[in-house]
Amino acid sequence: MTNQPYEGYDQYPQQGWPAHAQQGYDDQQAAQQHTQQWQGQTWDTQVHTPLPAPTDPAYLPPQSPDAGYRPAAYTPQPQAPESAPAEGYGPATVAGNARVTDAQRARLEGRSPVIEPGAQPAALTALLGLLLSGTAAVGSYALLIPLVVLQAVTAAGWFRLNGMWPARQGIALAFLGALAADVALLAAGRSNAPAAILGTLGVWVLLSLVLQLRSHADADERMYGLMATVASAALAIVATGYLAADPDAVSVGAAAVGVAVLARALPLPTPASVVVSLLASAGAGIAVGGMTGLGAKGALLGAGAAVCALIGHRVASYDYPSRFVHLTAGVALPLAAAAPAVYVLGRAIG
Repeated sequence: MTNQPYEGYDQYPQQGWPAHAQQGYDDQQAAQQHTQQWQGQTWDTQVHTPLPAPTDPAYLPPQSPDAGYRPAAYTPQPQAPESAPAEGYGPATVAGNARVTDAQRARLEGRSPVIEPGAQPAALTALLGLLLSGTAAVGSYALLIPLVVLQAVTAAGWFRLNGMWPARQGIALAFLGALAADVALLAAGRSNAPAAILGTLGVWVLLSLVLQLRSHADADERMYGLMATVASAALAIVATGYLAADPDAVSVGAAAVGVAVLARALPLPTPASVVVSLLASAGAGIAVGGMTGLGAKGALLGAGAAVCALIGHRVASYDYPSRFVHLTAGVALPLAAAAPAVYVLGRAIG
């Protein structure tokens, strides 16, 4: 018997395969092609990993010799690439995008969430404090120039410190609140400074609330954005206290803050650094107070301003910040936090 090679699948129906069975199979395939409709993406076994085969033969889909395996009831779900970052950004709001902060990640990894700004931000704080101290002796409008710079850096630094970037609308809103407070105080005069500052702050809290209610983000996102916007606006508006305080008090307090932050940047243990910073600021208060007429009372004003400045310095160190945070919040928060102490202590000892 001579063996003849098979030429293809087409010979099988001719070797005893019933004609009615072949016709039924063809009819079934034709009906399936007419009734089956594909929506969305199709399944390609050359790209995706095929599904595991079911154990029950009754659930196996029909096979076609000229088509790949394409289950009709399966819709492939998109998968994120393995290299995608674990942290995600929420929908945009007026205050920016909330995310898992670096401080939270540092705690989970067992690292300290505190990194102090260092010498360069301290030098910039001292420079800005020196400008505030010098221009205060010239006049209110001269003081307004470095004050506006301080308020702008405060608004930007607070949003970045909270991990919300970009947040142009929130930063602009906080900065406009600070400018409104400056204008209101100049119009009302120093005698009406509390009403001008607190009134502007109340209006801006209400405005921030209205803008957040217009956001399409979820409730948690809107609340987080609202808190960041209100806090940023409050800090920038509170810095207007330099414009409201007595010029001699501003000269003493701003100079004391600059000296305190420079001393805090010295390579010393934290407790010793804090003590040295307070002593240095008291000495600076006495020195500048002697030039302005406050005399030894400047020591109390300088030490009080330094305490608030060190609190702001600590806050700027707490969120495991980046270099940009150090050069914004690390520079501005010590001076902004000291503004209320300069105003209150200046009135008390002036």
